[in-house]
Amino acid sequence: MASSAAQISFCNTAPASFRKPTFRPSTTAFSGQRLYNTTHFGSSPSSASLKLSGNNCNGWSIGPFGMASEKVTGIYLGNANSAFGAIGINCSRSSSFHCFAQKTARSVSVNAQSDTAPAAGEERVVVLVIGGGGREHALCYAMKRSPSCDAVFCAPGNAGISNAGDATCIPDLDVFDSSAVISFCRKWDVGLVVVGPEAPLVSGIVNDLVKAGIPAFGPSSEASALEGSKNFMKSLCDKYGIPTAKYKTFTDASNAKQYIQEQGAPIVIKADGLAAGKGVIVAMTLEEAYEAVDSMLVKGVFGSAGFRVIVEEYLEGEEASFFALVDGENAIPLQSAQDHKRVGDGDTGPNTGGMGAYSPAPVLTKELQDLVMKSIILPTVKGMSAEGCKFVGVLYAGLMIQKKSGLPKLIEYNVRFGDPECQVLMVRLECDLAQVLLAACRGRLSEVSLNWSPGSAMVVVMASKGYPGSYQEGSLIQNLDEAENIAPSVKIFHAGTAQDSEGNYVAIGGRVLGVTAKGKDLQEARDRAYQAVEAIDWSGGFYRRDIGWRALPEKQFVTKA
Repeated sequence: MASSAAQISFCNTAPASFRKPTFRPSTTAFSGQRLYNTTHFGSSPSSASLKLSGNNCNGWSIGPFGMASEKVTGIYLGNANSAFGAIGINCSRSSSFHCFAQKTARSVSVNAQSDTAPAAGEERVVVLVIGGGGREHALCYAMKRSPSCDAVFCAPGNAGISNAGDATCIPDLDVFDSSAVISFCRKWDVGLVVVGPEAPLVSGIVNDLVKAGIPAFGPSSEASALEGSKNFMKSLCDKYGIPTAKYKTFTDASNAKQYIQEQGAPIVIKADGLAAGKGVIVAMTLEEAYEAVDSMLVKGVFGSAGFRVIVEEYLEGEEASFFALVDGENAIPLQSAQDHKRVGDGDTGPNTGGMGAYSPAPVLTKELQDLVMKSIILPTVKGMSAEGCKFVGVLYAGLMIQKKSGLPKLIEYNVRFGDPECQVLMVRLECDLAQVLLAACRGRLSEVSLNWSPGSAMVVVMASKGYPGSYQEGSLIQNLDEAENIAPSVKIFHAGTAQDSEGNYVAIGGRVLGVTAKGKDLQEARDRAYQAVEAIDWSGGFYRRDIGWRALPEKQFVTKA
């Protein structure tokens, strides 16, 4: 059949006959902007190119897709309300393609390949990642590289995730509306949902997904109390002999202050609930501790999260992050990582959500990791199961390696991948993440082994000036492509970016970019990461210049302002 071009304009909704076309990619890379003779359109092997255009189009859909003998789920794009321009199919390889709509922030990335083929008989899976920060960008990036993963969706996602082609972003999907998420999953045959942030977990999205028969990686709302309530976590530690700092819980400011006076400073004040990583005050004086108590219990700066506070013993030593995948009964450790919580160089200033991280962390030796698994992680998993509250997901243990004894104590639990630790872990992971997380959902982690790249990885967080306090949004960010091309091992993960009307990146969050690099060792990873950071033109941002200083104490650090 002769090659032909089909031009279809549809506003409001796509004609029924075009709602589920089948694309068969060729091996020819496309070129040009509007008309691509690189696809076979339809179920027959006829050769045709497809051009879609229209103004004020409210919705159209592409999917499911057929590729050779494999079936890949496509994507529905609704409420675009813009002139799409052209839609093309990138067929630079016969086993993958990317669909994209010009002049729109949304793009479709349907991936049926990785550097290695899926194992014989291994199921294909479509993945939905919940969240829109740097952690979720890293998870999408790893999912895209998973051999068994056919498509990656991210809700709501962000501009960087979409433009990088690491996932198809669904900004209109309300991730706190379980029924909407379930409907989306059923519509597009999503076989795995990975929940990134803690808030949807605590609100019970996994409960609802599992009840609907959709595999979801993350803990139930009940199990999420390990992070959602520090008092719950501390009580579990007491009951099952898990080493942690001495503490007391208060709802009355006067009683809390009396206890603080008895204990003396330094001392730690924590909001009981979720406070976006900002609810921990390390008070070096009694006055600072009293002020922290008043801010939470009297002024209510953290809302309901601070209606109850934990007053905790100050532990001196080195902090480290320990991650383990859990399937309810079994747990396997991930590689070690260490982050930098304080906003300023030399670990000074207030705590943040994290200003940088590196992996592996020399402080977590093999012997220490074994001890953490034995004394902290496994007792927690068994304890949660015994309480009738099985934990499935990532246990992220914030540890203090005590200066005097060298032994670990649990500072806190998070119930999801850490941010920015997830970024350095995902660039080092060398196995099929989709299948690993499915195994966890099915209670089969005992059958899983993980592979990691040698060497090290580092991420430097670039944040808006003023963070973790108030900051101004809308500042222009330039030269991201140049920065990412510093070295093949550099990857920039977006956390708080959007695009303006001219397509430029602008900052809309506190922590905005995670500039990540791998190297043969930590020094090389660090050098590459900071070279990329320096290439970025962003007058409204700042970053710490000493990420990794504990592991590289004798090295020179970046001093560029």
